[in-house]
Amino acid sequence: MGLIHIEMFATLDLVGQAPGGPEEDPLGFPFGGWQAPLLDEVAGAQVGAAYEGTDALLLGRRTYDIFAAYWPHQKGGEDGEIATLFNSVPKYVASRGRPDLSWAGSTQLGPDLATAVREIRDRHEHVKVVGSLNLVQSLLREKLFDRLDLWLHPILLGVGKKVFDGGAVPTNVTLLEPPAASPKGTVYLRYGLAEGTPGTGDMSAPDRGVGS
Repeated sequence: MGLIHIEMFATLDLVGQAPGGPEEDPLGFPFGGWQAPLLDEVAGAQVGAAYEGTDALLLGRRTYDIFAAYWPHQKGGEDGEIATLFNSVPKYVASRGRPDLSWAGSTQLGPDLATAVREIRDRHEHVKVVGSLNLVQSLLREKLFDRLDLWLHPILLGVGKKVFDGGAVPTNVTLLEPPAASPKGTVYLRYGLAEGTPGTGDMSAPDRGVGS
């Protein structure tokens, strides 16, 4: 069985909407492209390393349309390595509509998302979910993910779609490697899905040492 990796860029207030540019979400969101001023070589290398070994992409409709309009035209450019990867692997699209599937290797998933994602996991080793906030929230709700790579950027927006906006259920995760910070202050966190659900406790219990 393979792994479902969620790759997510977010602000400190966990807004994940339209990080790449204004055209990603042009209606009603004033901060499209908020990630661009915060990119540096360290963060770029982290993102590149995160995609190593990817053998399939799982995308929501909006992210798929953006990628399909961009990546097929980036061969040999600055992002040529990622373009080669994205253009060569199978792409699975979660959509209730009828997306244009002209990007080579693209397949639309059926209406039973949970079953379709489990079949993809059985078929591939490392499936990457990029952006796709609505899809991510469905995967969180069903616990249909194995790893969550979260890049937290040092800004607060106050508006926009949140990464965990109603899509999560009580879930334990574990930090898989030490956090890493880039020169501009972006912090990279890699979590894995863990057993059980969050517990509770009493911080005033004697063995906590609170107030001693």
